[in-house]
Amino acid sequence: MKKLLMVLIGTLLGAGCLRAQGLDAGKLLKPATDTWPTFNGDYSGRRHSPLAQINKDNVGSLTLAWAFQTHAQNPISATPLEVNGILYFTLPNDVWAVDARTGRQIWHINRPAEGGLGGAGHRGVAMYKDRLYYTTPDAKLLCLDARTGKTLWEIQMADPALKAFGSQAPLVVKDHLILGISGDIADLPGFIESVDPMTGKVEWRWDAMPKPDDPAWNTWPHDTDVIERGGGMPWLTGTYDPELNLVYWGTGNPHPVEAGDARVGANLYTCTIVALNADTGKLVWYYQPTPHDTHDWDAVQTPVLFDGMFQGQPRKMLAHASRNGMFYLLDRTNGKPLLTAPYVQTNWVEKFDERGQPIGKRETEPALDGAIAMPGAGGGTNWMAPSFDPDTGLFFVNGFESVGVFYVTMPGKHAEGWGGRDFIVWSKAYLKAIDYQTGKVRWARDMTGGGRFGWPSVLTTAGHLVFTIDTAGQVLALDAATGNVLWHAYAGGSTTAPMTYELDGRQYVVTPVDGVVYAWALPAR
Repeated sequence: MKKLLMVLIGTLLGAGCLRAQGLDAGKLLKPATDTWPTFNGDYSGRRHSPLAQINKDNVGSLTLAWAFQTHAQNPISATPLEVNGILYFTLPNDVWAVDARTGRQIWHINRPAEGGLGGAGHRGVAMYKDRLYYTTPDAKLLCLDARTGKTLWEIQMADPALKAFGSQAPLVVKDHLILGISGDIADLPGFIESVDPMTGKVEWRWDAMPKPDDPAWNTWPHDTDVIERGGGMPWLTGTYDPELNLVYWGTGNPHPVEAGDARVGANLYTCTIVALNADTGKLVWYYQPTPHDTHDWDAVQTPVLFDGMFQGQPRKMLAHASRNGMFYLLDRTNGKPLLTAPYVQTNWVEKFDERGQPIGKRETEPALDGAIAMPGAGGGTNWMAPSFDPDTGLFFVNGFESVGVFYVTMPGKHAEGWGGRDFIVWSKAYLKAIDYQTGKVRWARDMTGGGRFGWPSVLTTAGHLVFTIDTAGQVLALDAATGNVLWHAYAGGSTTAPMTYELDGRQYVVTPVDGVVYAWALPAR
């Protein structure tokens, strides 16, 4: 009994010390093992873990270590952070801190939004030292004490009366906190900005709508005010190359949505991947996966960074599975395209311009009597995060084969807001494994089942495993090389952002599903 009491006291004291500690900035520069310190695990966006305790030979023995019930009606779409044995995760109006070993709640805050879009999805928090950063549905940025959840300061990022809201997890780069704003109902211009993580003071801001001295200004018409409300919202968290000191971010669709006649031109910098200097916000290069978007095919999907050989030469690469159904491989030092290939069925590309950017077919653009385009408005993929496995050279993305009908409801140059409508008439969910060397789909697994519509992210590990979920609510572990299912468990939901970490010699795989956070591990010895 005395020994047990000493163990309990030591555990409690250890937990107290852990809660008093902050994030070691060096963890952000290394592959995630005993921590998952940022939205994608590390700066690369690969969502690949070097952990291999759980592997394809023993994953069949995976069992539930603990589960945490939020009692929330909305599904958790956040990726939890794990730092010093504590998990941090969110819903739009809530933040939790939970013991990563046991699932015991440490603290919880509930902050109902004042206006804005309280029901919008939320991707999670960022951490700097002993502080957490949380964007709110009423378009504020909150700085929280990671030990208690107490708000230390807050700033207003945009106007919630115009339906701007916060949904992304910020990105910590050195002493910068980099983030953007979300919004898709009112006509709003998007931006990415850096703030001082200690004070909230804005350090720099990059606007998705170009200024008159920028050549991109000429990609918009100027006989209306459409460029002032032009879109380009950066919904998701970007990635970072420490050697090049560049942050990479994808931007959203142009406004008015689906009404292309109101904004003739390519509409830069919407639906664009941008590379910005992390210290100044200066644009270094850009690539536009969908010029003059008319189908709501934003390009906010994660820019995934990796180094390797391509056509016999070593390259620093950026891979992007875009919502428009195309897989892009770029040289991330200059933005030049190396490869472009469809990863789902598409019918909208006419040809490619001198920059390797696609030019769409006029007959697939929204029309008064409707036009058929593939993929549908949901896209080949959406906000769910992909993963890249360096061992197989495969890029994994959950997405959809789909057909959509697109209508323009506000023809002419004076359209506003949503100037069109769209309907998906057929869709099937798939997990695709794309060979980055060729752009070809190595294997695909049908993920449709149960009549649900899922938005699952992907995790790969050095155990030669892929973790995700299907639309029937099954959490899956698949063989990365073949796509064969090696383990599954019914969780009853459809939204998950899996992550993994190792504590005390035990690897955990965490899958938030609906309002529950599940932690899986091999049986304790």
